[in-house]
Amino acid sequence: MSQDELQQQMDDMRSFDEPMPQVGIFWYDPSDKAFFGVRKQELTPKQVEDAAEKGLPFINYPQLHRQVWAKEYFRTQATGEVSKFVGDYTQIPRGRVAWNINKFIVFVGQWAKPIESELSEMIEKEFALPYFEFVYDIHWDLGHGWSGDL
Repeated sequence: MSQDELQQQMDDMRSFDEPMPQVGIFWYDPSDKAFFGVRKQELTPKQVEDAAEKGLPFINYPQLHRQVWAKEYFRTQATGEVSKFVGDYTQIPRGRVAWNINKFIVFVGQWAKPIESELSEMIEKEFALPYFEFVYDIHWDLGHGWSGDL
């Protein structure tokens, strides 16, 4: 990507009247057709510029699904709240929104293919994304994770 192209993207991001685009994680509840457990943070033009200068391929949300799930599970156990954070976090459809230098990408599993259109609208709204592409990977399929359970 040329410096001019990068500058154009930065100018485009600065011109949003809406919230800045965000990177983050989410779970999708098929019965509610809604996200839950969303964690996100704004992606600033400065972060993008810094990453490009350092040659970093990614800007990512800093927490893992596993970490968020465990924290929420134990919190709701202690408080007695009713929660969706029960069982194995990999058994619930989940995804991650990241910036890959010149585009937003959303990592999901095969569970997302049948609802890709609906999911696209939800992701655009939830994470204030102007554009993105899906990246399908086995890691995000139901029952899979980093724990070697492939």
